[in-house]
Amino acid sequence: MITLLSDLFSHQSWADAEHWKAFEAFPKALEDEAIRQRLYHIHLVQHAFSAIARKDASFKPASLADFATMAALKQYAMDFHRDIAALVKNISEAQLAEEVTIPWFNNPPLTLSVERALLQAVMHSHYHRGQNATRLRELGGEPPLTDFIVWYWKGQPQPKWI
Repeated sequence: MITLLSDLFSHQSWADAEHWKAFEAFPKALEDEAIRQRLYHIHLVQHAFSAIARKDASFKPASLADFATMAALKQYAMDFHRDIAALVKNISEAQLAEEVTIPWFNNPPLTLSVERALLQAVMHSHYHRGQNATRLRELGGEPPLTDFIVWYWKGQPQPKWI
């Protein structure tokens, strides 16, 4: 599972970078409230699941107001991808099997493996990237093709954030 998680997070980093480049090439997108809110949500949840996987109880969620510019939010995204790559590179199968509690599920509480929490982090971002791609097209922009299989087809490219 470590190899698959590594691939999924590598793809996620590349796909996030491709989306950011598409939004920056079509500035109207970064002015769109729906895209801005979703980008914030995507990257906040990525950081939250990283903290859960690392069992970091000191994690404090950022608010959109904490990012004075979209460049600051993009940096927040890049920070996540740097940190999650290191986590996945060094995680063991035993650590993946450890149980964590997802703090925003209370009734009933949700406890699952680190492996499943990390898988959710990838799937959640993928879902919202699709929404942003649709919105970008509605605004007149051209969303990038970022399917997981396309990433393999292109030779598993590294993210290019600029």
